[in-house]
Amino acid sequence: MVASLLYPAQCFLGEGPFWHPHRGSLFWVDIEGKTFYEYHWADQQVTVRRLDYRVTLLVHGQDNQLILGLEGGIGRYDLVNETFTWLADLEKDRASHRCNDGKVDSRGRLWLGTMHMDFHTGAGSLYSVEQDLLPRKKQGGLTISNGMAWSADNSRLYFIDSPTGRVQSFFYDEAGGGIAFEKDVILIPPHLGAPDGMAIDQEGMLWIAHWGGFGVYRWNPNNGQLMESVSLPVPNVTSCVFGGESMDYLMITTARQGLSPEDLQKYPHSGDVFVQQVAVKGTLPNRCAF
Repeated sequence: MVASLLYPAQCFLGEGPFWHPHRGSLFWVDIEGKTFYEYHWADQQVTVRRLDYRVTLLVHGQDNQLILGLEGGIGRYDLVNETFTWLADLEKDRASHRCNDGKVDSRGRLWLGTMHMDFHTGAGSLYSVEQDLLPRKKQGGLTISNGMAWSADNSRLYFIDSPTGRVQSFFYDEAGGGIAFEKDVILIPPHLGAPDGMAIDQEGMLWIAHWGGFGVYRWNPNNGQLMESVSLPVPNVTSCVFGGESMDYLMITTARQGLSPEDLQKYPHSGDVFVQQVAVKGTLPNRCAF
């Protein structure tokens, strides 16, 4: 399968695609551009919103609100009033740190990771945030905290720390939000790039964007086997999400970061957003409790 161009965003670091089922829209961010986008699926119109902070992730909040992971904390954006509210600090005292990827679990907790912007080894952590807005540190010693997904029965959390080249499985306590490392379930061969953002389908398979790997690859976490892939005409593929009316379109973000002028001439669609209809369906996103 070869993905098609959805929107020529030309993001420096396109990331965090999120399907909003009630608005019928695809959201994503350009982290370094301090910008987030909304692509309206029905009429193909795009709304661009800019903030004063690096915004790294978007999730579904209450009513018409988004919850945002940012450089230094967590915020809320009201899509009706077009207003931004700072909610909580997260490693704000570390000037070179920012949030990275994140997802919402079945109980409405926000899970998000942090990283050093110069990719210092072991500087990042994984947190969960509940309605009291107090970050709870779940894992330390991370470098580029990235993709997350839960199994259908919520007994496992799958998690990526990109430079390790692997997907980890954690036993997951759905009621209490605790995690305990189980095992590595997928090992990405170096020639396929590094694992980045991730989505899970209704069959429990993991669709992983490969930075430097020219595609999104579907992996089986039960046996670690590669099943299929979606090719892209750009090397740095950052993340993916299922969306569309039937949740069978894979929507994919990419980046220009790390590419030389010669690379950009060779791969001019780097930073754009792509789409591919697939034979399986994804799962609807959970809504954040706050």
